[in-house]
Amino acid sequence: MGKIAFVFSGQGAQYSGMGQSLAACSPAAQAVFDLADRLRPGTSRQCFSGTAEELSVTKNTQPCLYCVDLAAARALEERGIRADFAAGFSLGEAAAATFAGLFPQEEGFRFVCTRAGAMQKAAEANPGAMAAVLKLPNETVESICREFTQVWPVNYNCPGQLVVAGEASQLEVFQARVQEEGGRAKALALSGGFHSPFMESAASELEAYLAGIELGEPRLPLYANFHAKPYTSGSAKELLVSQVNHPVRWQETVEALAAEGVDTFLECGPGKTLCGLIKKTVKTAQVFQVQDQETLEAALAALEA
Repeated sequence: MGKIAFVFSGQGAQYSGMGQSLAACSPAAQAVFDLADRLRPGTSRQCFSGTAEELSVTKNTQPCLYCVDLAAARALEERGIRADFAAGFSLGEAAAATFAGLFPQEEGFRFVCTRAGAMQKAAEANPGAMAAVLKLPNETVESICREFTQVWPVNYNCPGQLVVAGEASQLEVFQARVQEEGGRAKALALSGGFHSPFMESAASELEAYLAGIELGEPRLPLYANFHAKPYTSGSAKELLVSQVNHPVRWQETVEALAAEGVDTFLECGPGKTLCGLIKKTVKTAQVFQVQDQETLEAALAALEA
């Protein structure tokens, strides 16, 4: 086996009950939820028994997902699995940053709560929507986006899949244009036009917040959504801010990790979206999801085989 990357799930993967069995089987995972409940009472309740509607609100979604992402990684470490690299998709980058030691434990959670509140406010001030475009080259999707004043490519997920964000009525027309070009567009159940210029105010708020925060150095290479390269000394605050209102370059990140010798990816957090994107990008990769006790044990058994 080559090198291992822990990759952290993003917004949209949440579900009621997430993290509960992880907390029950792993003291390290439970500690993540205990800390969150001290700083933001009710976080574990939202994860373990919150309604779908409650979990879809950005100010709730992001802290809850962060906890489950980080809890999964801590449970793996507790059982002896060591990551050589870390990366997170969108919200997952905050969990990856804490896991890698960029943030102290409490500060990482405070940051994600601030991020969540800032992005929700931006989404309410600039209502937007998102759609995944399938079966078209990125260049074609980018060209169609340029036909509109408020539609932008934002998540470069994998070959043949690019997510766009924009103003809702323009996105409807955009989707028709995608069909004309032979592609398919699918609306996503997200509450804002994330990673687009609609998030400018959120980026400004995070920049002001981070100005007063002392960050550490990552203990392992931590890849940034902004440019699909590792964080470097002095770049962390700029990358964390830019990530909010710029595209997620996930395909490039996975390709860069594979080029560094990563052949095993452990998706930490709810769902298996990243596993699917990784397999479409690097077909030879081994991928495992870790979101509960069952998947934790399955991943450990496979890695020890």
